[in-house]
Amino acid sequence: MMRRSIADNSYYPPGRYPEGWYLVEIARKLPAGGILEKEWMGQQIVAWRDDAGRVCVCEAYCPHLGGHLGPKGGGCVINGRLVCPFHGFEYDAAGRCVATPNTPPPKTARLNVYEARELNGLILAWWSPAGRGPQWELPEWPEKEWHRLDYGSLHFRGHPQETTENSVDFNHLQYVHGYLAVERAGEVQVDGARLRSQFNFRRKLYLFGAPILTRVAAAVHVWGLGYSFVEFHERASGLKLRQWILSTPVNDTHVRLVAALQIKRREPGQKWLAAVLLACLPASWLSRFFVSRVMHDVRQDVAIWENKRYQPLPILNRYDAGIATYRKYCEQFYPHSTLTR
Repeated sequence: MMRRSIADNSYYPPGRYPEGWYLVEIARKLPAGGILEKEWMGQQIVAWRDDAGRVCVCEAYCPHLGGHLGPKGGGCVINGRLVCPFHGFEYDAAGRCVATPNTPPPKTARLNVYEARELNGLILAWWSPAGRGPQWELPEWPEKEWHRLDYGSLHFRGHPQETTENSVDFNHLQYVHGYLAVERAGEVQVDGARLRSQFNFRRKLYLFGAPILTRVAAAVHVWGLGYSFVEFHERASGLKLRQWILSTPVNDTHVRLVAALQIKRREPGQKWLAAVLLACLPASWLSRFFVSRVMHDVRQDVAIWENKRYQPLPILNRYDAGIATYRKYCEQFYPHSTLTR
């Protein structure tokens, strides 16, 4: 059988860039006065901070004569302003041209700026194929008692609707990842741009070669197709984790998926060896350990995502009710098309 080209649109849901908030970068990678360039949503962009720490995410080209504003083109931040390497036009964090070397700045010279938010150590920006402003806001989760964000990332062929569908596909957790006793805890709930699901599971982990059977309750919160937030509670040890799964289109065929994780400590609810071990290990080590496990699972998913195709009319069974709900939920993120369920 002839294999289809990866550019074949039948491999993807309609609309390569669904509306929503998408990760630009981990916030600590962009210090005050810093600048970085990215391929994001099929666009060349730069993200930079002025001296006051304000973030600007904008198209990478100067509106004057098209100079590239990123480091590879010679762009830089001087005195809290983004400076074009071509003719020295200077821009503030709102995207306004505020100075040029020889003449007053043109009033119409403005960067094409994307609405940005810095939340929980993440920089996210709003994308809309219809040119609409933000249709909802993302929550900021409390930081007190939570340790530093750790993360991993992968770049692969895929689509954010397909990756985010895992939030409701409980059946694959056992078959692909080896989770045990997976059970839904209620129905998938939708409230506008927010989708929520809950499930419980057991999983065997190995710490220093010793097997530990964990018992975990998980609550998933999804806002759009680029932002998923999952709360995990390991019942015996009292350990709490929270995880962001951030799937961002890079171009027409590939996404960058970042899994970011934080850990919170509590005294163990039971004095058995596994609970004490989880409670006593250094939080920084545990955080890196769990990131490594998440990335292991993501790699297992990538092997499927990169070789599957999108099924617009899937044949579902009675355990797949969450997938049907999710497909309906996704329609709102394609302002110019109707998504087939």
